[in-house]
Amino acid sequence: MQYSAIKAVILDKLGKELPDHLAYHNLSHVNDVIAVATEIGEAENVSAEELVLLQTAALFHDSGFLYGAKDHEIRSCELAQEYLPQYQYTQEQVDAIKGMIMATRIPQSPQNKLEQILADADLDYLGRDDFFITGNRLYREMTASGLIGSEEDWNVFQEKFLENHRYFTRTAIEKRSKKKQENLAIVKLNLQKGKQPAMSATHSSHKGPMFSVSDVIYLILSVLCASFGLKSFLVPNHFLDGGVTGLSLLLYEVKGWNLGLLLLLLNIPFIILSYFKVGKHFAIRSSLTIILIAFTMHFLPFPELTHDKLLVAMFGGFFLGIGIGLSMRGGGTFDGMEVFALLTLKKSSFSITEIILGMNILIFIIAAAFMKIETALYAILTYLVASQMTKYVIEGIEAYTGVTIVSGNSEAIKRELVLTLNRGITVYKGERGFMKESFEQSADVDIIFTIVTRLEVRKLKNIVHAIDPKAFIFTQTVREPQGGIVKEIVKH
Repeated sequence: MQYSAIKAVILDKLGKELPDHLAYHNLSHVNDVIAVATEIGEAENVSAEELVLLQTAALFHDSGFLYGAKDHEIRSCELAQEYLPQYQYTQEQVDAIKGMIMATRIPQSPQNKLEQILADADLDYLGRDDFFITGNRLYREMTASGLIGSEEDWNVFQEKFLENHRYFTRTAIEKRSKKKQENLAIVKLNLQKGKQPAMSATHSSHKGPMFSVSDVIYLILSVLCASFGLKSFLVPNHFLDGGVTGLSLLLYEVKGWNLGLLLLLLNIPFIILSYFKVGKHFAIRSSLTIILIAFTMHFLPFPELTHDKLLVAMFGGFFLGIGIGLSMRGGGTFDGMEVFALLTLKKSSFSITEIILGMNILIFIIAAAFMKIETALYAILTYLVASQMTKYVIEGIEAYTGVTIVSGNSEAIKRELVLTLNRGITVYKGERGFMKESFEQSADVDIIFTIVTRLEVRKLKNIVHAIDPKAFIFTQTVREPQGGIVKEIVKH
């Protein structure tokens, strides 16, 4: 195998002929994948011949972009078949290289160790410190190609991609998995705050308006809801919540200190931390929100509505959760627990949700020790209600549902969905079969994906069931779909 010779030819061809709009799938990416594939291959103790095959596959894996993004893996295989026999690669070696190239196709499905190595090398950046810098290049490329319409779309795309991705080799899992989870946590946090991650110095210097009209409305409503939940339900009945708010309530009950001042003082470290970890705008908005809550708690009167403990826990958490959710929609927060959890995430193997839950459990244990066990139990109920309401406000009502269908009668189903239900569809190429009794038997299948409103799910399932009663169907929540053929939400 004349790897050095073919490497010089292909790199020269890619350098001269790849389209200029490819900010990510360019010569830099090819060299990066070659280097990472070599590193993982050596760590996985592949043979000398296998290492050369791996490097060759990395060299060719995105060469199909010379002819466009669509089915570029197939075009890459065609180029490998055209060039490699001229450089003393046997057909068996070429076939192995083509298998590795196809293993990089999304969703990745490598079948052997070499394919796993190249699949991991191709997406190695997901678990690296340069994730946002490298991702910014992909964002610019997808924007230029019309695949991504906005920064919010990009954040949603990154969140789903990171959640669905996994590394295959022991080396990649050990080196990249933890950092990938950290990157995912940052994407999630910035998505909740409505803020694009700071991916490069150029983008972080971009200045927009500090407040929009909607931000101001969200923040004012969050202050009123949170203050109402605290003064009308929780405080008069000596109830607690989780997070910094719960800690403030605990100190207020035990020490009798001013609650508004406690909220302000205890959140100061998190505001400072958020200034560096999230951004200046977020820190300023959070500061103003907390100051306004402290002001309203001290100066504005709120009626005590009930002393029924269950109602207090439910509705206190209800209004507090709405307040937290609205503050996040306005680009701020009045509870800095998530920022602290993000910092702790870098030093542990736990997810951000697990860290927040662990911190709150500690608060509840302290509450049980200094107050009553009953108080701690009601605090847990209040926290659960508040967290669910926060999620509800941030994500909104489930208006759209994504439906995935796997069936041997896919052609008939596609026709009915488009012509009868008037839906747009996307088709993925896959394989079905792989039963325990006949694992070696499989067949190609079209995997159909479409988006419908909630009221149409039953109708769609009836259509599919009439065509193929054994069709595999699963649904998932889709938030704020844009572009394509998406039916307007039925008002109800």
